[in-house]
Amino acid sequence: MLENIKDVLWAIVTVFIITSGLYFSFKLKFPQIRFIKIIKSLKSENKYGISPIKTLFLTLAGRIGVGSIAGVALAIYVGGAGTIFWMWIIAIISGSLAYAETLLAIKYKDTKKDIGGPPYYIKKGINKKTLALVYALVVIIAYIIGFIPIQSNTIVKMTDTLVINNHFIIGLILAILSFIIIKGGIQKISKVTDKMVPFMALLYVGMSLYVIVTNLEIFTSVIKTIINEAFNLKPFFTGFIVTILIGVQRAIFSNESGIGLGGIAASASNSINGSKSGYVQVLGIYITTLLICTATAFMILIFNYKDINLINPNGIELTSLAFFYHFGHKGNILLAICIFLFSFSTILTGFYYCEASIKFLFGKDIIGLKLLVPISVLIGTVTSPTILWSFIDILVGALALINIYAMIKLRAEIMNYHKKYGRI
Repeated sequence: MLENIKDVLWAIVTVFIITSGLYFSFKLKFPQIRFIKIIKSLKSENKYGISPIKTLFLTLAGRIGVGSIAGVALAIYVGGAGTIFWMWIIAIISGSLAYAETLLAIKYKDTKKDIGGPPYYIKKGINKKTLALVYALVVIIAYIIGFIPIQSNTIVKMTDTLVINNHFIIGLILAILSFIIIKGGIQKISKVTDKMVPFMALLYVGMSLYVIVTNLEIFTSVIKTIINEAFNLKPFFTGFIVTILIGVQRAIFSNESGIGLGGIAASASNSINGSKSGYVQVLGIYITTLLICTATAFMILIFNYKDINLINPNGIELTSLAFFYHFGHKGNILLAICIFLFSFSTILTGFYYCEASIKFLFGKDIIGLKLLVPISVLIGTVTSPTILWSFIDILVGALALINIYAMIKLRAEIMNYHKKYGRI
């Protein structure tokens, strides 16, 4: 039942993402390829709040989660190597959506609290209070029941290959660590992600480069396989279309463009220039998809993954086998470190997204959230990953539809704002 709902929903979402992404790309004159402006956007404007670069790390902490490792692996396992090509294409197209939603997030944010995002521009911009409340509620449900549990689920799945594989104990440690950090609020979270994200990204990309350099004779054939399978039209509906849909799902799940979550993170920045913050979010998409997700793809494709038969896969099992193939017994330890860093950083950012949504709903913090997140972490250690992935895909699709609808309604404001502040 969940699979059928997901398939229908994502067929609709795919059309919305591609058409709206192309629309804003042309109307805004492709802000996602203005690389000089993207680099300039990292310069801080003032000393208050968190800086643009810390906002980038906060956003990356949310984006570079298990979707960049387990999610990409699952996409390749189910849809083939061609899904990676469509993941790249969607990342570039949807960069304009990340830029546009950030413009709106900064324009309509609560400047006194430095909180913003889709709920604020849905309520204030298109005067749809009920829809804004629905969006905020779905964000909370998506993270508490989906995004956060899948992070801890992936961590414990990974530990099954190590000596320590007590799921409850590992889940308890994760829950305690997350509680210690999130109780310090956005400032504490940003301090942690500021240190964690650069290290984990460099470590992961470095390992991928090592694999590529030591397998150059295979690498060219991997590129050919990705292109060939991306355009394999036979059979059309069960092959080509499925490959595109899975590629879109994984791209949006990993980089969150078009969903609106990046706008929530951007609103925490001390930047008052929505265009500048938008360029920061575009950079986050490229780092997530074109670097981290691609790193995962190459490490899996440069080994004989097609001979693997998995039951109720999370996706991390395939990545684990690839790491063992490339790095031997040290591979499991290296992957465990990466999984912990990626997943834990997403848990922290997920709390902030939930906190921002709760403040929109109730106008204040709810102390129970800081207890609910650790409980969610524990629940994820004993939940079926198949159910979690399907549930997450449905909720992400719903958020995307609501957010894109709002951006289309506010397209005139986006164009005017871009003309006014687009030069940085």
